[in-house]
Amino acid sequence: MRETALSKPVLSLPSNNPQRTWTLRVTLRQLVPLLSLAGLLAIWQIITGLELYPAFIIPPPIAVLEKFQEVLLNGTLAYHTGTTMVSMLAGLGIGLMLAVILGYAIAKNPLLEEVLSPLIVALQSTPIVAYAPLLVIWFGSGPTSKIVTSALIVFFPMLINTIVGIRGISPALRDLMRSMQATRWQTFTKLEVPAAMPVLISGLKISATLAVIGAVVGEFVSAKAGLGFLLNLARSQYDTPLVVVAVITLTIIARTLYGLVSLLERRILSWKTRSRYE
Repeated sequence: MRETALSKPVLSLPSNNPQRTWTLRVTLRQLVPLLSLAGLLAIWQIITGLELYPAFIIPPPIAVLEKFQEVLLNGTLAYHTGTTMVSMLAGLGIGLMLAVILGYAIAKNPLLEEVLSPLIVALQSTPIVAYAPLLVIWFGSGPTSKIVTSALIVFFPMLINTIVGIRGISPALRDLMRSMQATRWQTFTKLEVPAAMPVLISGLKISATLAVIGAVVGEFVSAKAGLGFLLNLARSQYDTPLVVVAVITLTIIARTLYGLVSLLERRILSWKTRSRYE
C-alpha cells in the first residue's frame, strides 16, 4: 500500500492546454496587423526614398506625419472628423433601426417580401452616388442629406441579415416554444433574438463600415465641412499629404467601429467561445 501511494502522482497536469493555445493564437493574430502595417510603411519609405514618383504624387511618410500634426494642432482635423462622425452615427442608427424592423416584418410575412423585394433590389442595384445629388436636392446641403445617404447604404446589408437570421431559426425550436404555450413576446425575446444574434451582428459589422462610406459620399456631393469636404479641398489644391491624412482618418474610424462591434460580439456571444472548451 505504501509503494502504491508513493508511486501515485500527487497532481495530474494535462499534456496540452486548449485555453493557452487559443490565447497564444489570439496574440499572434493581434501582431499580424502591426507587422503588415510596418511592412507597408517600409515599402512606402523605400519608394519615396528612391524617388520613383514625384512627391506630389506619393508624398514621403514624414510629409504626411507633419501634415497630420499640423491639422491636428490647429483643430482642422477634429472639426471635420466630428462633422463626419455625427452624420455617420446618425445614419447608422436610423438605417439599422429601419432595416431590423422591416427585415423582421418581411421574414414573418412572405407576401410583404413579394411586394417590397423588387423595390428594395432596384434601390440596392443602383450606386449610392447616383442618389446623392437627388438627396441633396430633396433634403438640402446640410447634414440631413448626409444622414439619409449613410442610412441608405447601411440599410440593405442589415435588412438581408435580419431576414436570414429570423428565417434560419429551427422549426423544431419554434414548435417547442408553441408546446410550452409561449407568447409572441416570449418567443421573440427568448428564441428569435438569441438565435438570430450571430447573423445580426455580422450584418452590423458590414453596416458599421459602410456607414463611413455613406457619410463621405454625401459630403463629396455637397458639403461645407466633413472629411469628404476636406478630401475634395485637398484634391483641388493638390495637397496630397492632406488627402492621405483624411484617408487614414477615415480608415481609423471604420476600423474602430468594426472593433467595437467585434467587442460587442465577444460579449454577447461569449457562450460560443466557452463551449469550445467544455
